[in-house]
Amino acid sequence: MDNITNPHDKLFRETWSDKKVATDFLRHYLPRDVLSLIDLNSLEICKDSFVEDDLKEYHSDLLYKVLLDGHEGYVYLLFEHKSYPDRLIHLQLSEYMLKIWRLNLKQTKSHILPIIIPMVLYHGQKKWNYGTKFSMLFPKCSERLSAYLPDFEFILQDLTQYSDDEIRGMALSRIVMLLFKHISDPDIAQKLPVIFSFMREITESEGGLRFLEKILRYLSNAADGITPNELKSIVEESLSQKKGELFMTIADILRKEGYEKGIQQGFLEAIELGLSLKFGDESLKIMSLVQKIREIEKLKSLKNAIRTARDISDITIMIEN
Repeated sequence: MDNITNPHDKLFRETWSDKKVATDFLRHYLPRDVLSLIDLNSLEICKDSFVEDDLKEYHSDLLYKVLLDGHEGYVYLLFEHKSYPDRLIHLQLSEYMLKIWRLNLKQTKSHILPIIIPMVLYHGQKKWNYGTKFSMLFPKCSERLSAYLPDFEFILQDLTQYSDDEIRGMALSRIVMLLFKHISDPDIAQKLPVIFSFMREITESEGGLRFLEKILRYLSNAADGITPNELKSIVEESLSQKKGELFMTIADILRKEGYEKGIQQGFLEAIELGLSLKFGDESLKIMSLVQKIREIEKLKSLKNAIRTARDISDITIMIEN
């Protein structure tokens, strides 16, 4: 799946990186008093991510720049796709907010920090049972020490606490949120027809088939216990036979991608071993470059070239050409 660590991350980014969807989401899920201070027409989607590489398996994020009470501000949306609540999410949010402030200071040269409204979208299997205030991480202490405790509160959207009817917004975001809510349910197959019913009008619109392809790819990668034939039948019953045939085409592509990914991984491991045996610690300098190569033929040539390479620079030149 390219450089994306899991299918939840991929669908989250593809959905809420759309300005229309993002605006609709904030309109429905920001508190009314906060929403009244935001000019949603000013919304801009920032391309930066603030999640560390080792946490991308559990968190995804998007940053929206908005006009907030007449000033430049941000809404930071963190998607928590672990199956259980993270007690220290407050600390991670504070670290991400600090990165956003530093980036803003660097870009604007201003000495005034913008307001950041942190939001967490959670779709784990267990109810979020921790508070939303940063100060809850500290021990209870005398009121005289309260001035020294940093504090902020984040807006939590816990999908486990919404009924399906309570999930609001445009059809596209409702579909994705319902899938996130039910993806780990053992009876997900029985719930898909209802979820797909929201997709009928979308699939006939411009870009609708592309959206359906994203959904089917997500289900193929993330839904356990549903066979391709079962998913094809559900699509045909909910949408049309034509859309079911589309899924089988996608399934063939996914099988091919999986096969090619296995070959690619095999070459990467062989190259890493070969470089390590021949060049020792020097090989660490270029493995990050090797891992970015997607062409199987180039990886094959690189693997064969290790035997005759005189030094590490021969391999580097080959990678860069």
